[in-house]
Amino acid sequence: MNAIELRDLTKSYGKSRGIDKLNLSVEEGEFFGFIGPNGAGKSTAIRTMLGLLRYQSGEGYIFGKDIRKDKIEILSEVGYMPSEVFFYPKMKVKQVIAYTAKLKNKKCVDEAYKLCERLSLDTTKRVNQLSLGNKKKLSIVIALMHKPRLLIMDEPTSGLDPLVQKEFFSILKELHQEGTTIFLSSHNLLEIQRYCERAAIIREGHIIACDYVRTLMHSTTKRITLTGDIDFTIDGMENLKKEDGQVSFLYRGHMKSLLKMLSEEKISDINIEDPDLEEVFLHYYKEGDEL
Repeated sequence: MNAIELRDLTKSYGKSRGIDKLNLSVEEGEFFGFIGPNGAGKSTAIRTMLGLLRYQSGEGYIFGKDIRKDKIEILSEVGYMPSEVFFYPKMKVKQVIAYTAKLKNKKCVDEAYKLCERLSLDTTKRVNQLSLGNKKKLSIVIALMHKPRLLIMDEPTSGLDPLVQKEFFSILKELHQEGTTIFLSSHNLLEIQRYCERAAIIREGHIIACDYVRTLMHSTTKRITLTGDIDFTIDGMENLKKEDGQVSFLYRGHMKSLLKMLSEEKISDINIEDPDLEEVFLHYYKEGDEL
């Protein structure tokens, strides 16, 4: 069964772009990445699939349930962490936890306190006393405390220090091993590369690429790094960088043509490798490029 199934889902804000005929499938049990810059449609897609925004056309399903008709039932199985979080400012952390558990109608306070301990979150402080990072921690606890079947997180690590980020992903990996489907929307492509099995790239409300992360990275485009006295150009060279006697560029062309050209240059060393996910993302995010 697919945890998420979106078919031609469209949400328009008039002149402002939302999502347009968005098609996306996420299998149950996946650790899935969702990539795109601000304004690409990531948050709109997430809020629409959760039934928090009304869409104009298309259809969507979470675990086979209709996102419009079965919204309440769906939300009981989902943990959601938005990119921006707001809580009642005068409530203490422990009060927010108790209030949330009551709303969810689930016995999950003990799990919440375990998460607070792991994330070093003081439950006696009021929300208006918390730093941005600690508000993020509270948002993580609220999203995870009932051990949801599907976890959807929108830019969860912004504002967290590196040690907390490490513990946060340890928690996510444990949940994933227990069967939780994780949908991670992030600007941090290293996070997507390190933790996600598959990923989708969204641009202007459309999915322009969706595949296994290793497949996205293992493309016909290569990162070439040369050392020596080099001065040439060849079709297929992009993102040329020169520094300290080295030339580095992305190459999308026939390798035989490149090697023939290089055989005539004064080169002392050559390195050919797959680009990282960030380079792939930037390469395919250019206007008109699609996988």
